[in-house]
Amino acid sequence: MGELFVLNKYFWKYRGKVLAGIFFVIASNVFRVLQPRLVREAMDKIVAILHENEGRTLPTETVAALGKSLSWFGLIIVLCAILMGVFMYFMRQTLIVVSRLVEYDQRNEIYAHFQTLDTAFYKRNKVGDLMSRIIEDVNKVRMYVGPALMYIVNTGAMFTMTIYAMVKVNLTLTLWCLAPLPLLSLAIYAVSRYINQRSTAVSQQLSELTSETQETYSGIRILKTYTQEARIAAHFAETNHIFRRKSLDKIQIDAFFMPTVAFLIGVSTVLVVYIGGKQVFAGNITTGNIAEFIIYVGMLSWPVASLGWVASLIQTANASQRRINEFVKMNSSLDTPIATSDWAENTENTEFTLENTSLENIPLENIPLENIPVIEFRRVTFVYPDTGIVALKNVSFKIKKGEKWAILGKTGSGKTSILELLCRMYDVTEGAILVEGRDVRSWDLAALRQTIGYVTQDVFLFSETVSNNIAFGVSHATQAEIEAYAGFAAIHQEVLDLAEGYNTIVGERGVMLSGGQKQRISIARALLKKPSLLLLDDCLSAVDTVTEQRILAYLEAPAANRTMILVTHRTHYLKGFDGILFLEKGEATEKDSAELVELAEDLNIAMPSV
Repeated sequence: MGELFVLNKYFWKYRGKVLAGIFFVIASNVFRVLQPRLVREAMDKIVAILHENEGRTLPTETVAALGKSLSWFGLIIVLCAILMGVFMYFMRQTLIVVSRLVEYDQRNEIYAHFQTLDTAFYKRNKVGDLMSRIIEDVNKVRMYVGPALMYIVNTGAMFTMTIYAMVKVNLTLTLWCLAPLPLLSLAIYAVSRYINQRSTAVSQQLSELTSETQETYSGIRILKTYTQEARIAAHFAETNHIFRRKSLDKIQIDAFFMPTVAFLIGVSTVLVVYIGGKQVFAGNITTGNIAEFIIYVGMLSWPVASLGWVASLIQTANASQRRINEFVKMNSSLDTPIATSDWAENTENTEFTLENTSLENIPLENIPLENIPVIEFRRVTFVYPDTGIVALKNVSFKIKKGEKWAILGKTGSGKTSILELLCRMYDVTEGAILVEGRDVRSWDLAALRQTIGYVTQDVFLFSETVSNNIAFGVSHATQAEIEAYAGFAAIHQEVLDLAEGYNTIVGERGVMLSGGQKQRISIARALLKKPSLLLLDDCLSAVDTVTEQRILAYLEAPAANRTMILVTHRTHYLKGFDGILFLEKGEATEKDSAELVELAEDLNIAMPSV
């Protein structure tokens, strides 16, 4: 149960409900344990009367008195059963409710933690696996916090009260009655390790099954286009078969408990009758005590039987919590504090290093704002952490406030990597990136990203309305603002032509829209944010030339004071840009507008006549 100790903070948080639940457990068992005692007293009363009148017909008044007495016994037993049921109801209303509250808190905590992890984490792990941990694994942990914990407390209270009541009657008979129970404890101990191992295997295979299903549904159009339904279905069936086999392996271990419990309970009952009968003949106990003990054994049968189920729940929850802890203990590499730096200008003979001096020592207020580069790359080298691919090598350039730059280069030359480093999706391997004169790693991550509008190459839209997709980054945006910026992105009229206009649901990942429409909605979303730095990653590739010019007209006029970096393969509209960064195998060369024709020839891109 080592992995489950992290749940103690939740038990402390809801300690009031937990303590109330324990009280209700004890109270319900008090009235449960009273019932066999009442049965014993009623039976002893009957036996005593029969002995007194042995061989004679019972007088009418004796029968009437006995019937009245037994009626009172029956009424009290029914009352005890009702009170026991009431307290059991409140027991479930506290302990089971606590399990749901813990499930709610844990799921929120995991979800919030997932959002703090960096891009590399999401590239290493499948979406289906993440979903499995936050849904299936959390639910299995809840089964420990709720039902398992409830049965543990209930079994503990039941055993304590029942054994105490039994010992008060006869210690010898109690010891014989409980003699088979250590064997059950040994059986539980022996198989719990196997339950843990097989529970872990089942959870891992369920994650694989979830990942495969999610990936299939996400790529359903490709699957159908290539007519691979039969092959993918066969592969899914194989994965599902493995899940079934591992689940059955676990069930085989679980199934060991019930026959064992039934056998040991039967042995206890036989011992009660045999040893109890001898004690009755010896005059140590009464006939009613035997009935009382048989009821006690019956009362202990379900708690004892539930031990195997509870052990399985605990081991399953422990395995699931281990999988959750693996991710919860992970921290984003972006949270690692950087060494502070001396930001003195580098000379040609000075190597750039991060020194242990304070960022606060830089007198930025003494430098004219127009001379401060908004963005500066200083000998940046970046290697993708999981693949080892070198994306950028010793890249240096400066972009001043309000400038518009283009980044050109062949596929895989490192264009997108520059934008992702600016957004701190990753951190540089060597060198540094400065924004407003400060290392990007010294900025508050949320504050930095709030100043950036980023339109990715792989456009993502939520299964929401067009309005909500555009206003995603600005919660207080008005409908008028949404429509205005949709106009700047040249998508307003097309949205109005949709069946429900701006209230049209675009479907998962914007499946209801064309590629160009998704790109322009994504651009409108970035523009509405009114960012200081606008990053556009080849986001005009799916629009025609006229629409492209309309969008660029806005970027060149009303947004003229906004710093912008555009990744593109087109060169015919770049003569108004302040600079061009040409990447070749991760290395950078700056080019100004006069060199566009030569650049186009290098890239084999036709230049239109102007």
